[in-house]
Amino acid sequence: QVQLVESGGELVQAGGSLRLSCAASGRTITYDAMGWFRQAPGKEREFVAASSRTGSSYGDSVKGRFTILRDNAKNTVYLQMNNLKPEDTAVYYCARRSSSSYGTIYVREKEYDTWGQGTQVTVNS
Repeated sequence: QVQLVESGGELVQAGGSLRLSCAASGRTITYDAMGWFRQAPGKEREFVAASSRTGSSYGDSVKGRFTILRDNAKNTVYLQMNNLKPEDTAVYYCARRSSSSYGTIYVREKEYDTWGQGTQVTVNS
């Protein structure tokens, strides 16, 4: 059983940067599809970024500003967030899909079966 723990969320000024971490334990996630989602108050959970063995994908609102990264030696996935905006304020969740098809990048919430507890990111204007 894989457990995911996010960290790195904090209060930041608009235009600033943050790096969120998602540390996995229980088994290696080297070959697993991983994703980041976020949920703002009063809104549905939204796709942010996803990574598979063949590439990555980003939500339209974060393209060019956010990057999903992996460190297989640390069994950790990161979300590098640059040029943050107040509308990026949300709880950010890391997710893992336990089985995946080679070449497929998963962008829907229901495609993931393991979730972390979330980390709060607040961007002040």
